Amino acid sequence: MQPAVIFDMDGVLVDSYAAHLDAWKSMASAEDLTFEASRFAELFGRASREMISILWGQNRFTDAQIAALDEKREAFYRNTISVNFPAMPGAQELITSLSRDGFSLAIGSSGPPENAELVLGKLGVRHLFGAVVTGRDVRKGKPDPEVFLVAASRLGVPPNVCAVIEDAPAGIAAANTCGMASIGLASTGRTHQALANARLVVDLLQELSPTLIKQLIASASKKLL
Repeated sequence: MQPAVIFDMDGVLVDSYAAHLDAWKSMASAEDLTFEASRFAELFGRASREMISILWGQNRFTDAQIAALDEKREAFYRNTISVNFPAMPGAQELITSLSRDGFSLAIGSSGPPENAELVLGKLGVRHLFGAVVTGRDVRKGKPDPEVFLVAASRLGVPPNVCAVIEDAPAGIAAANTCGMASIGLASTGRTHQALANARLVVDLLQELSPTLIKQLIASASKKLL
């Protein structure tokens, strides 16, 4: 069976922590909302609409108001990275090497499709991805595994031949739940300790290779037997 890699996007393909933090600050300021960077650091990686409810109270806004706040924040973010795109070092090279080695590739992100298309377009690798699954394609955000299971389904592969590259504890938990080989990337704002439940934690994408990822997938599959 052809192996697959499902990439989270923020903090994995794009070093987006600073850009997202600025976008949250800008949105909060525009809406006269209090904002704590420390709480953002704790929640970064979860679905943004869930973050809005957690940061400012579950009953403070209607669903429509949350959606509007989220769209405003995402617009701030896309404007920032469109001007100065912070590509994650080694992302383009890893994607290319995996594709050449026969891996199926997918995105499994909590962000909106506009962000995914912008990032993949900036990296010049959109044509190498067989599936792009975003927050609008699922009902439940990470740590629920739905986004990764949908990605595997769209690639036409079972979960046990997939590896997931993530920078957030919630994403690692989601990958582990559905039996995928979890790889943690300790990018900006992340620590090895926070990602300790991953099968492997790396500091740089350059530490990964098709051979190593195949070994991780095989090891994870054996653990399920």
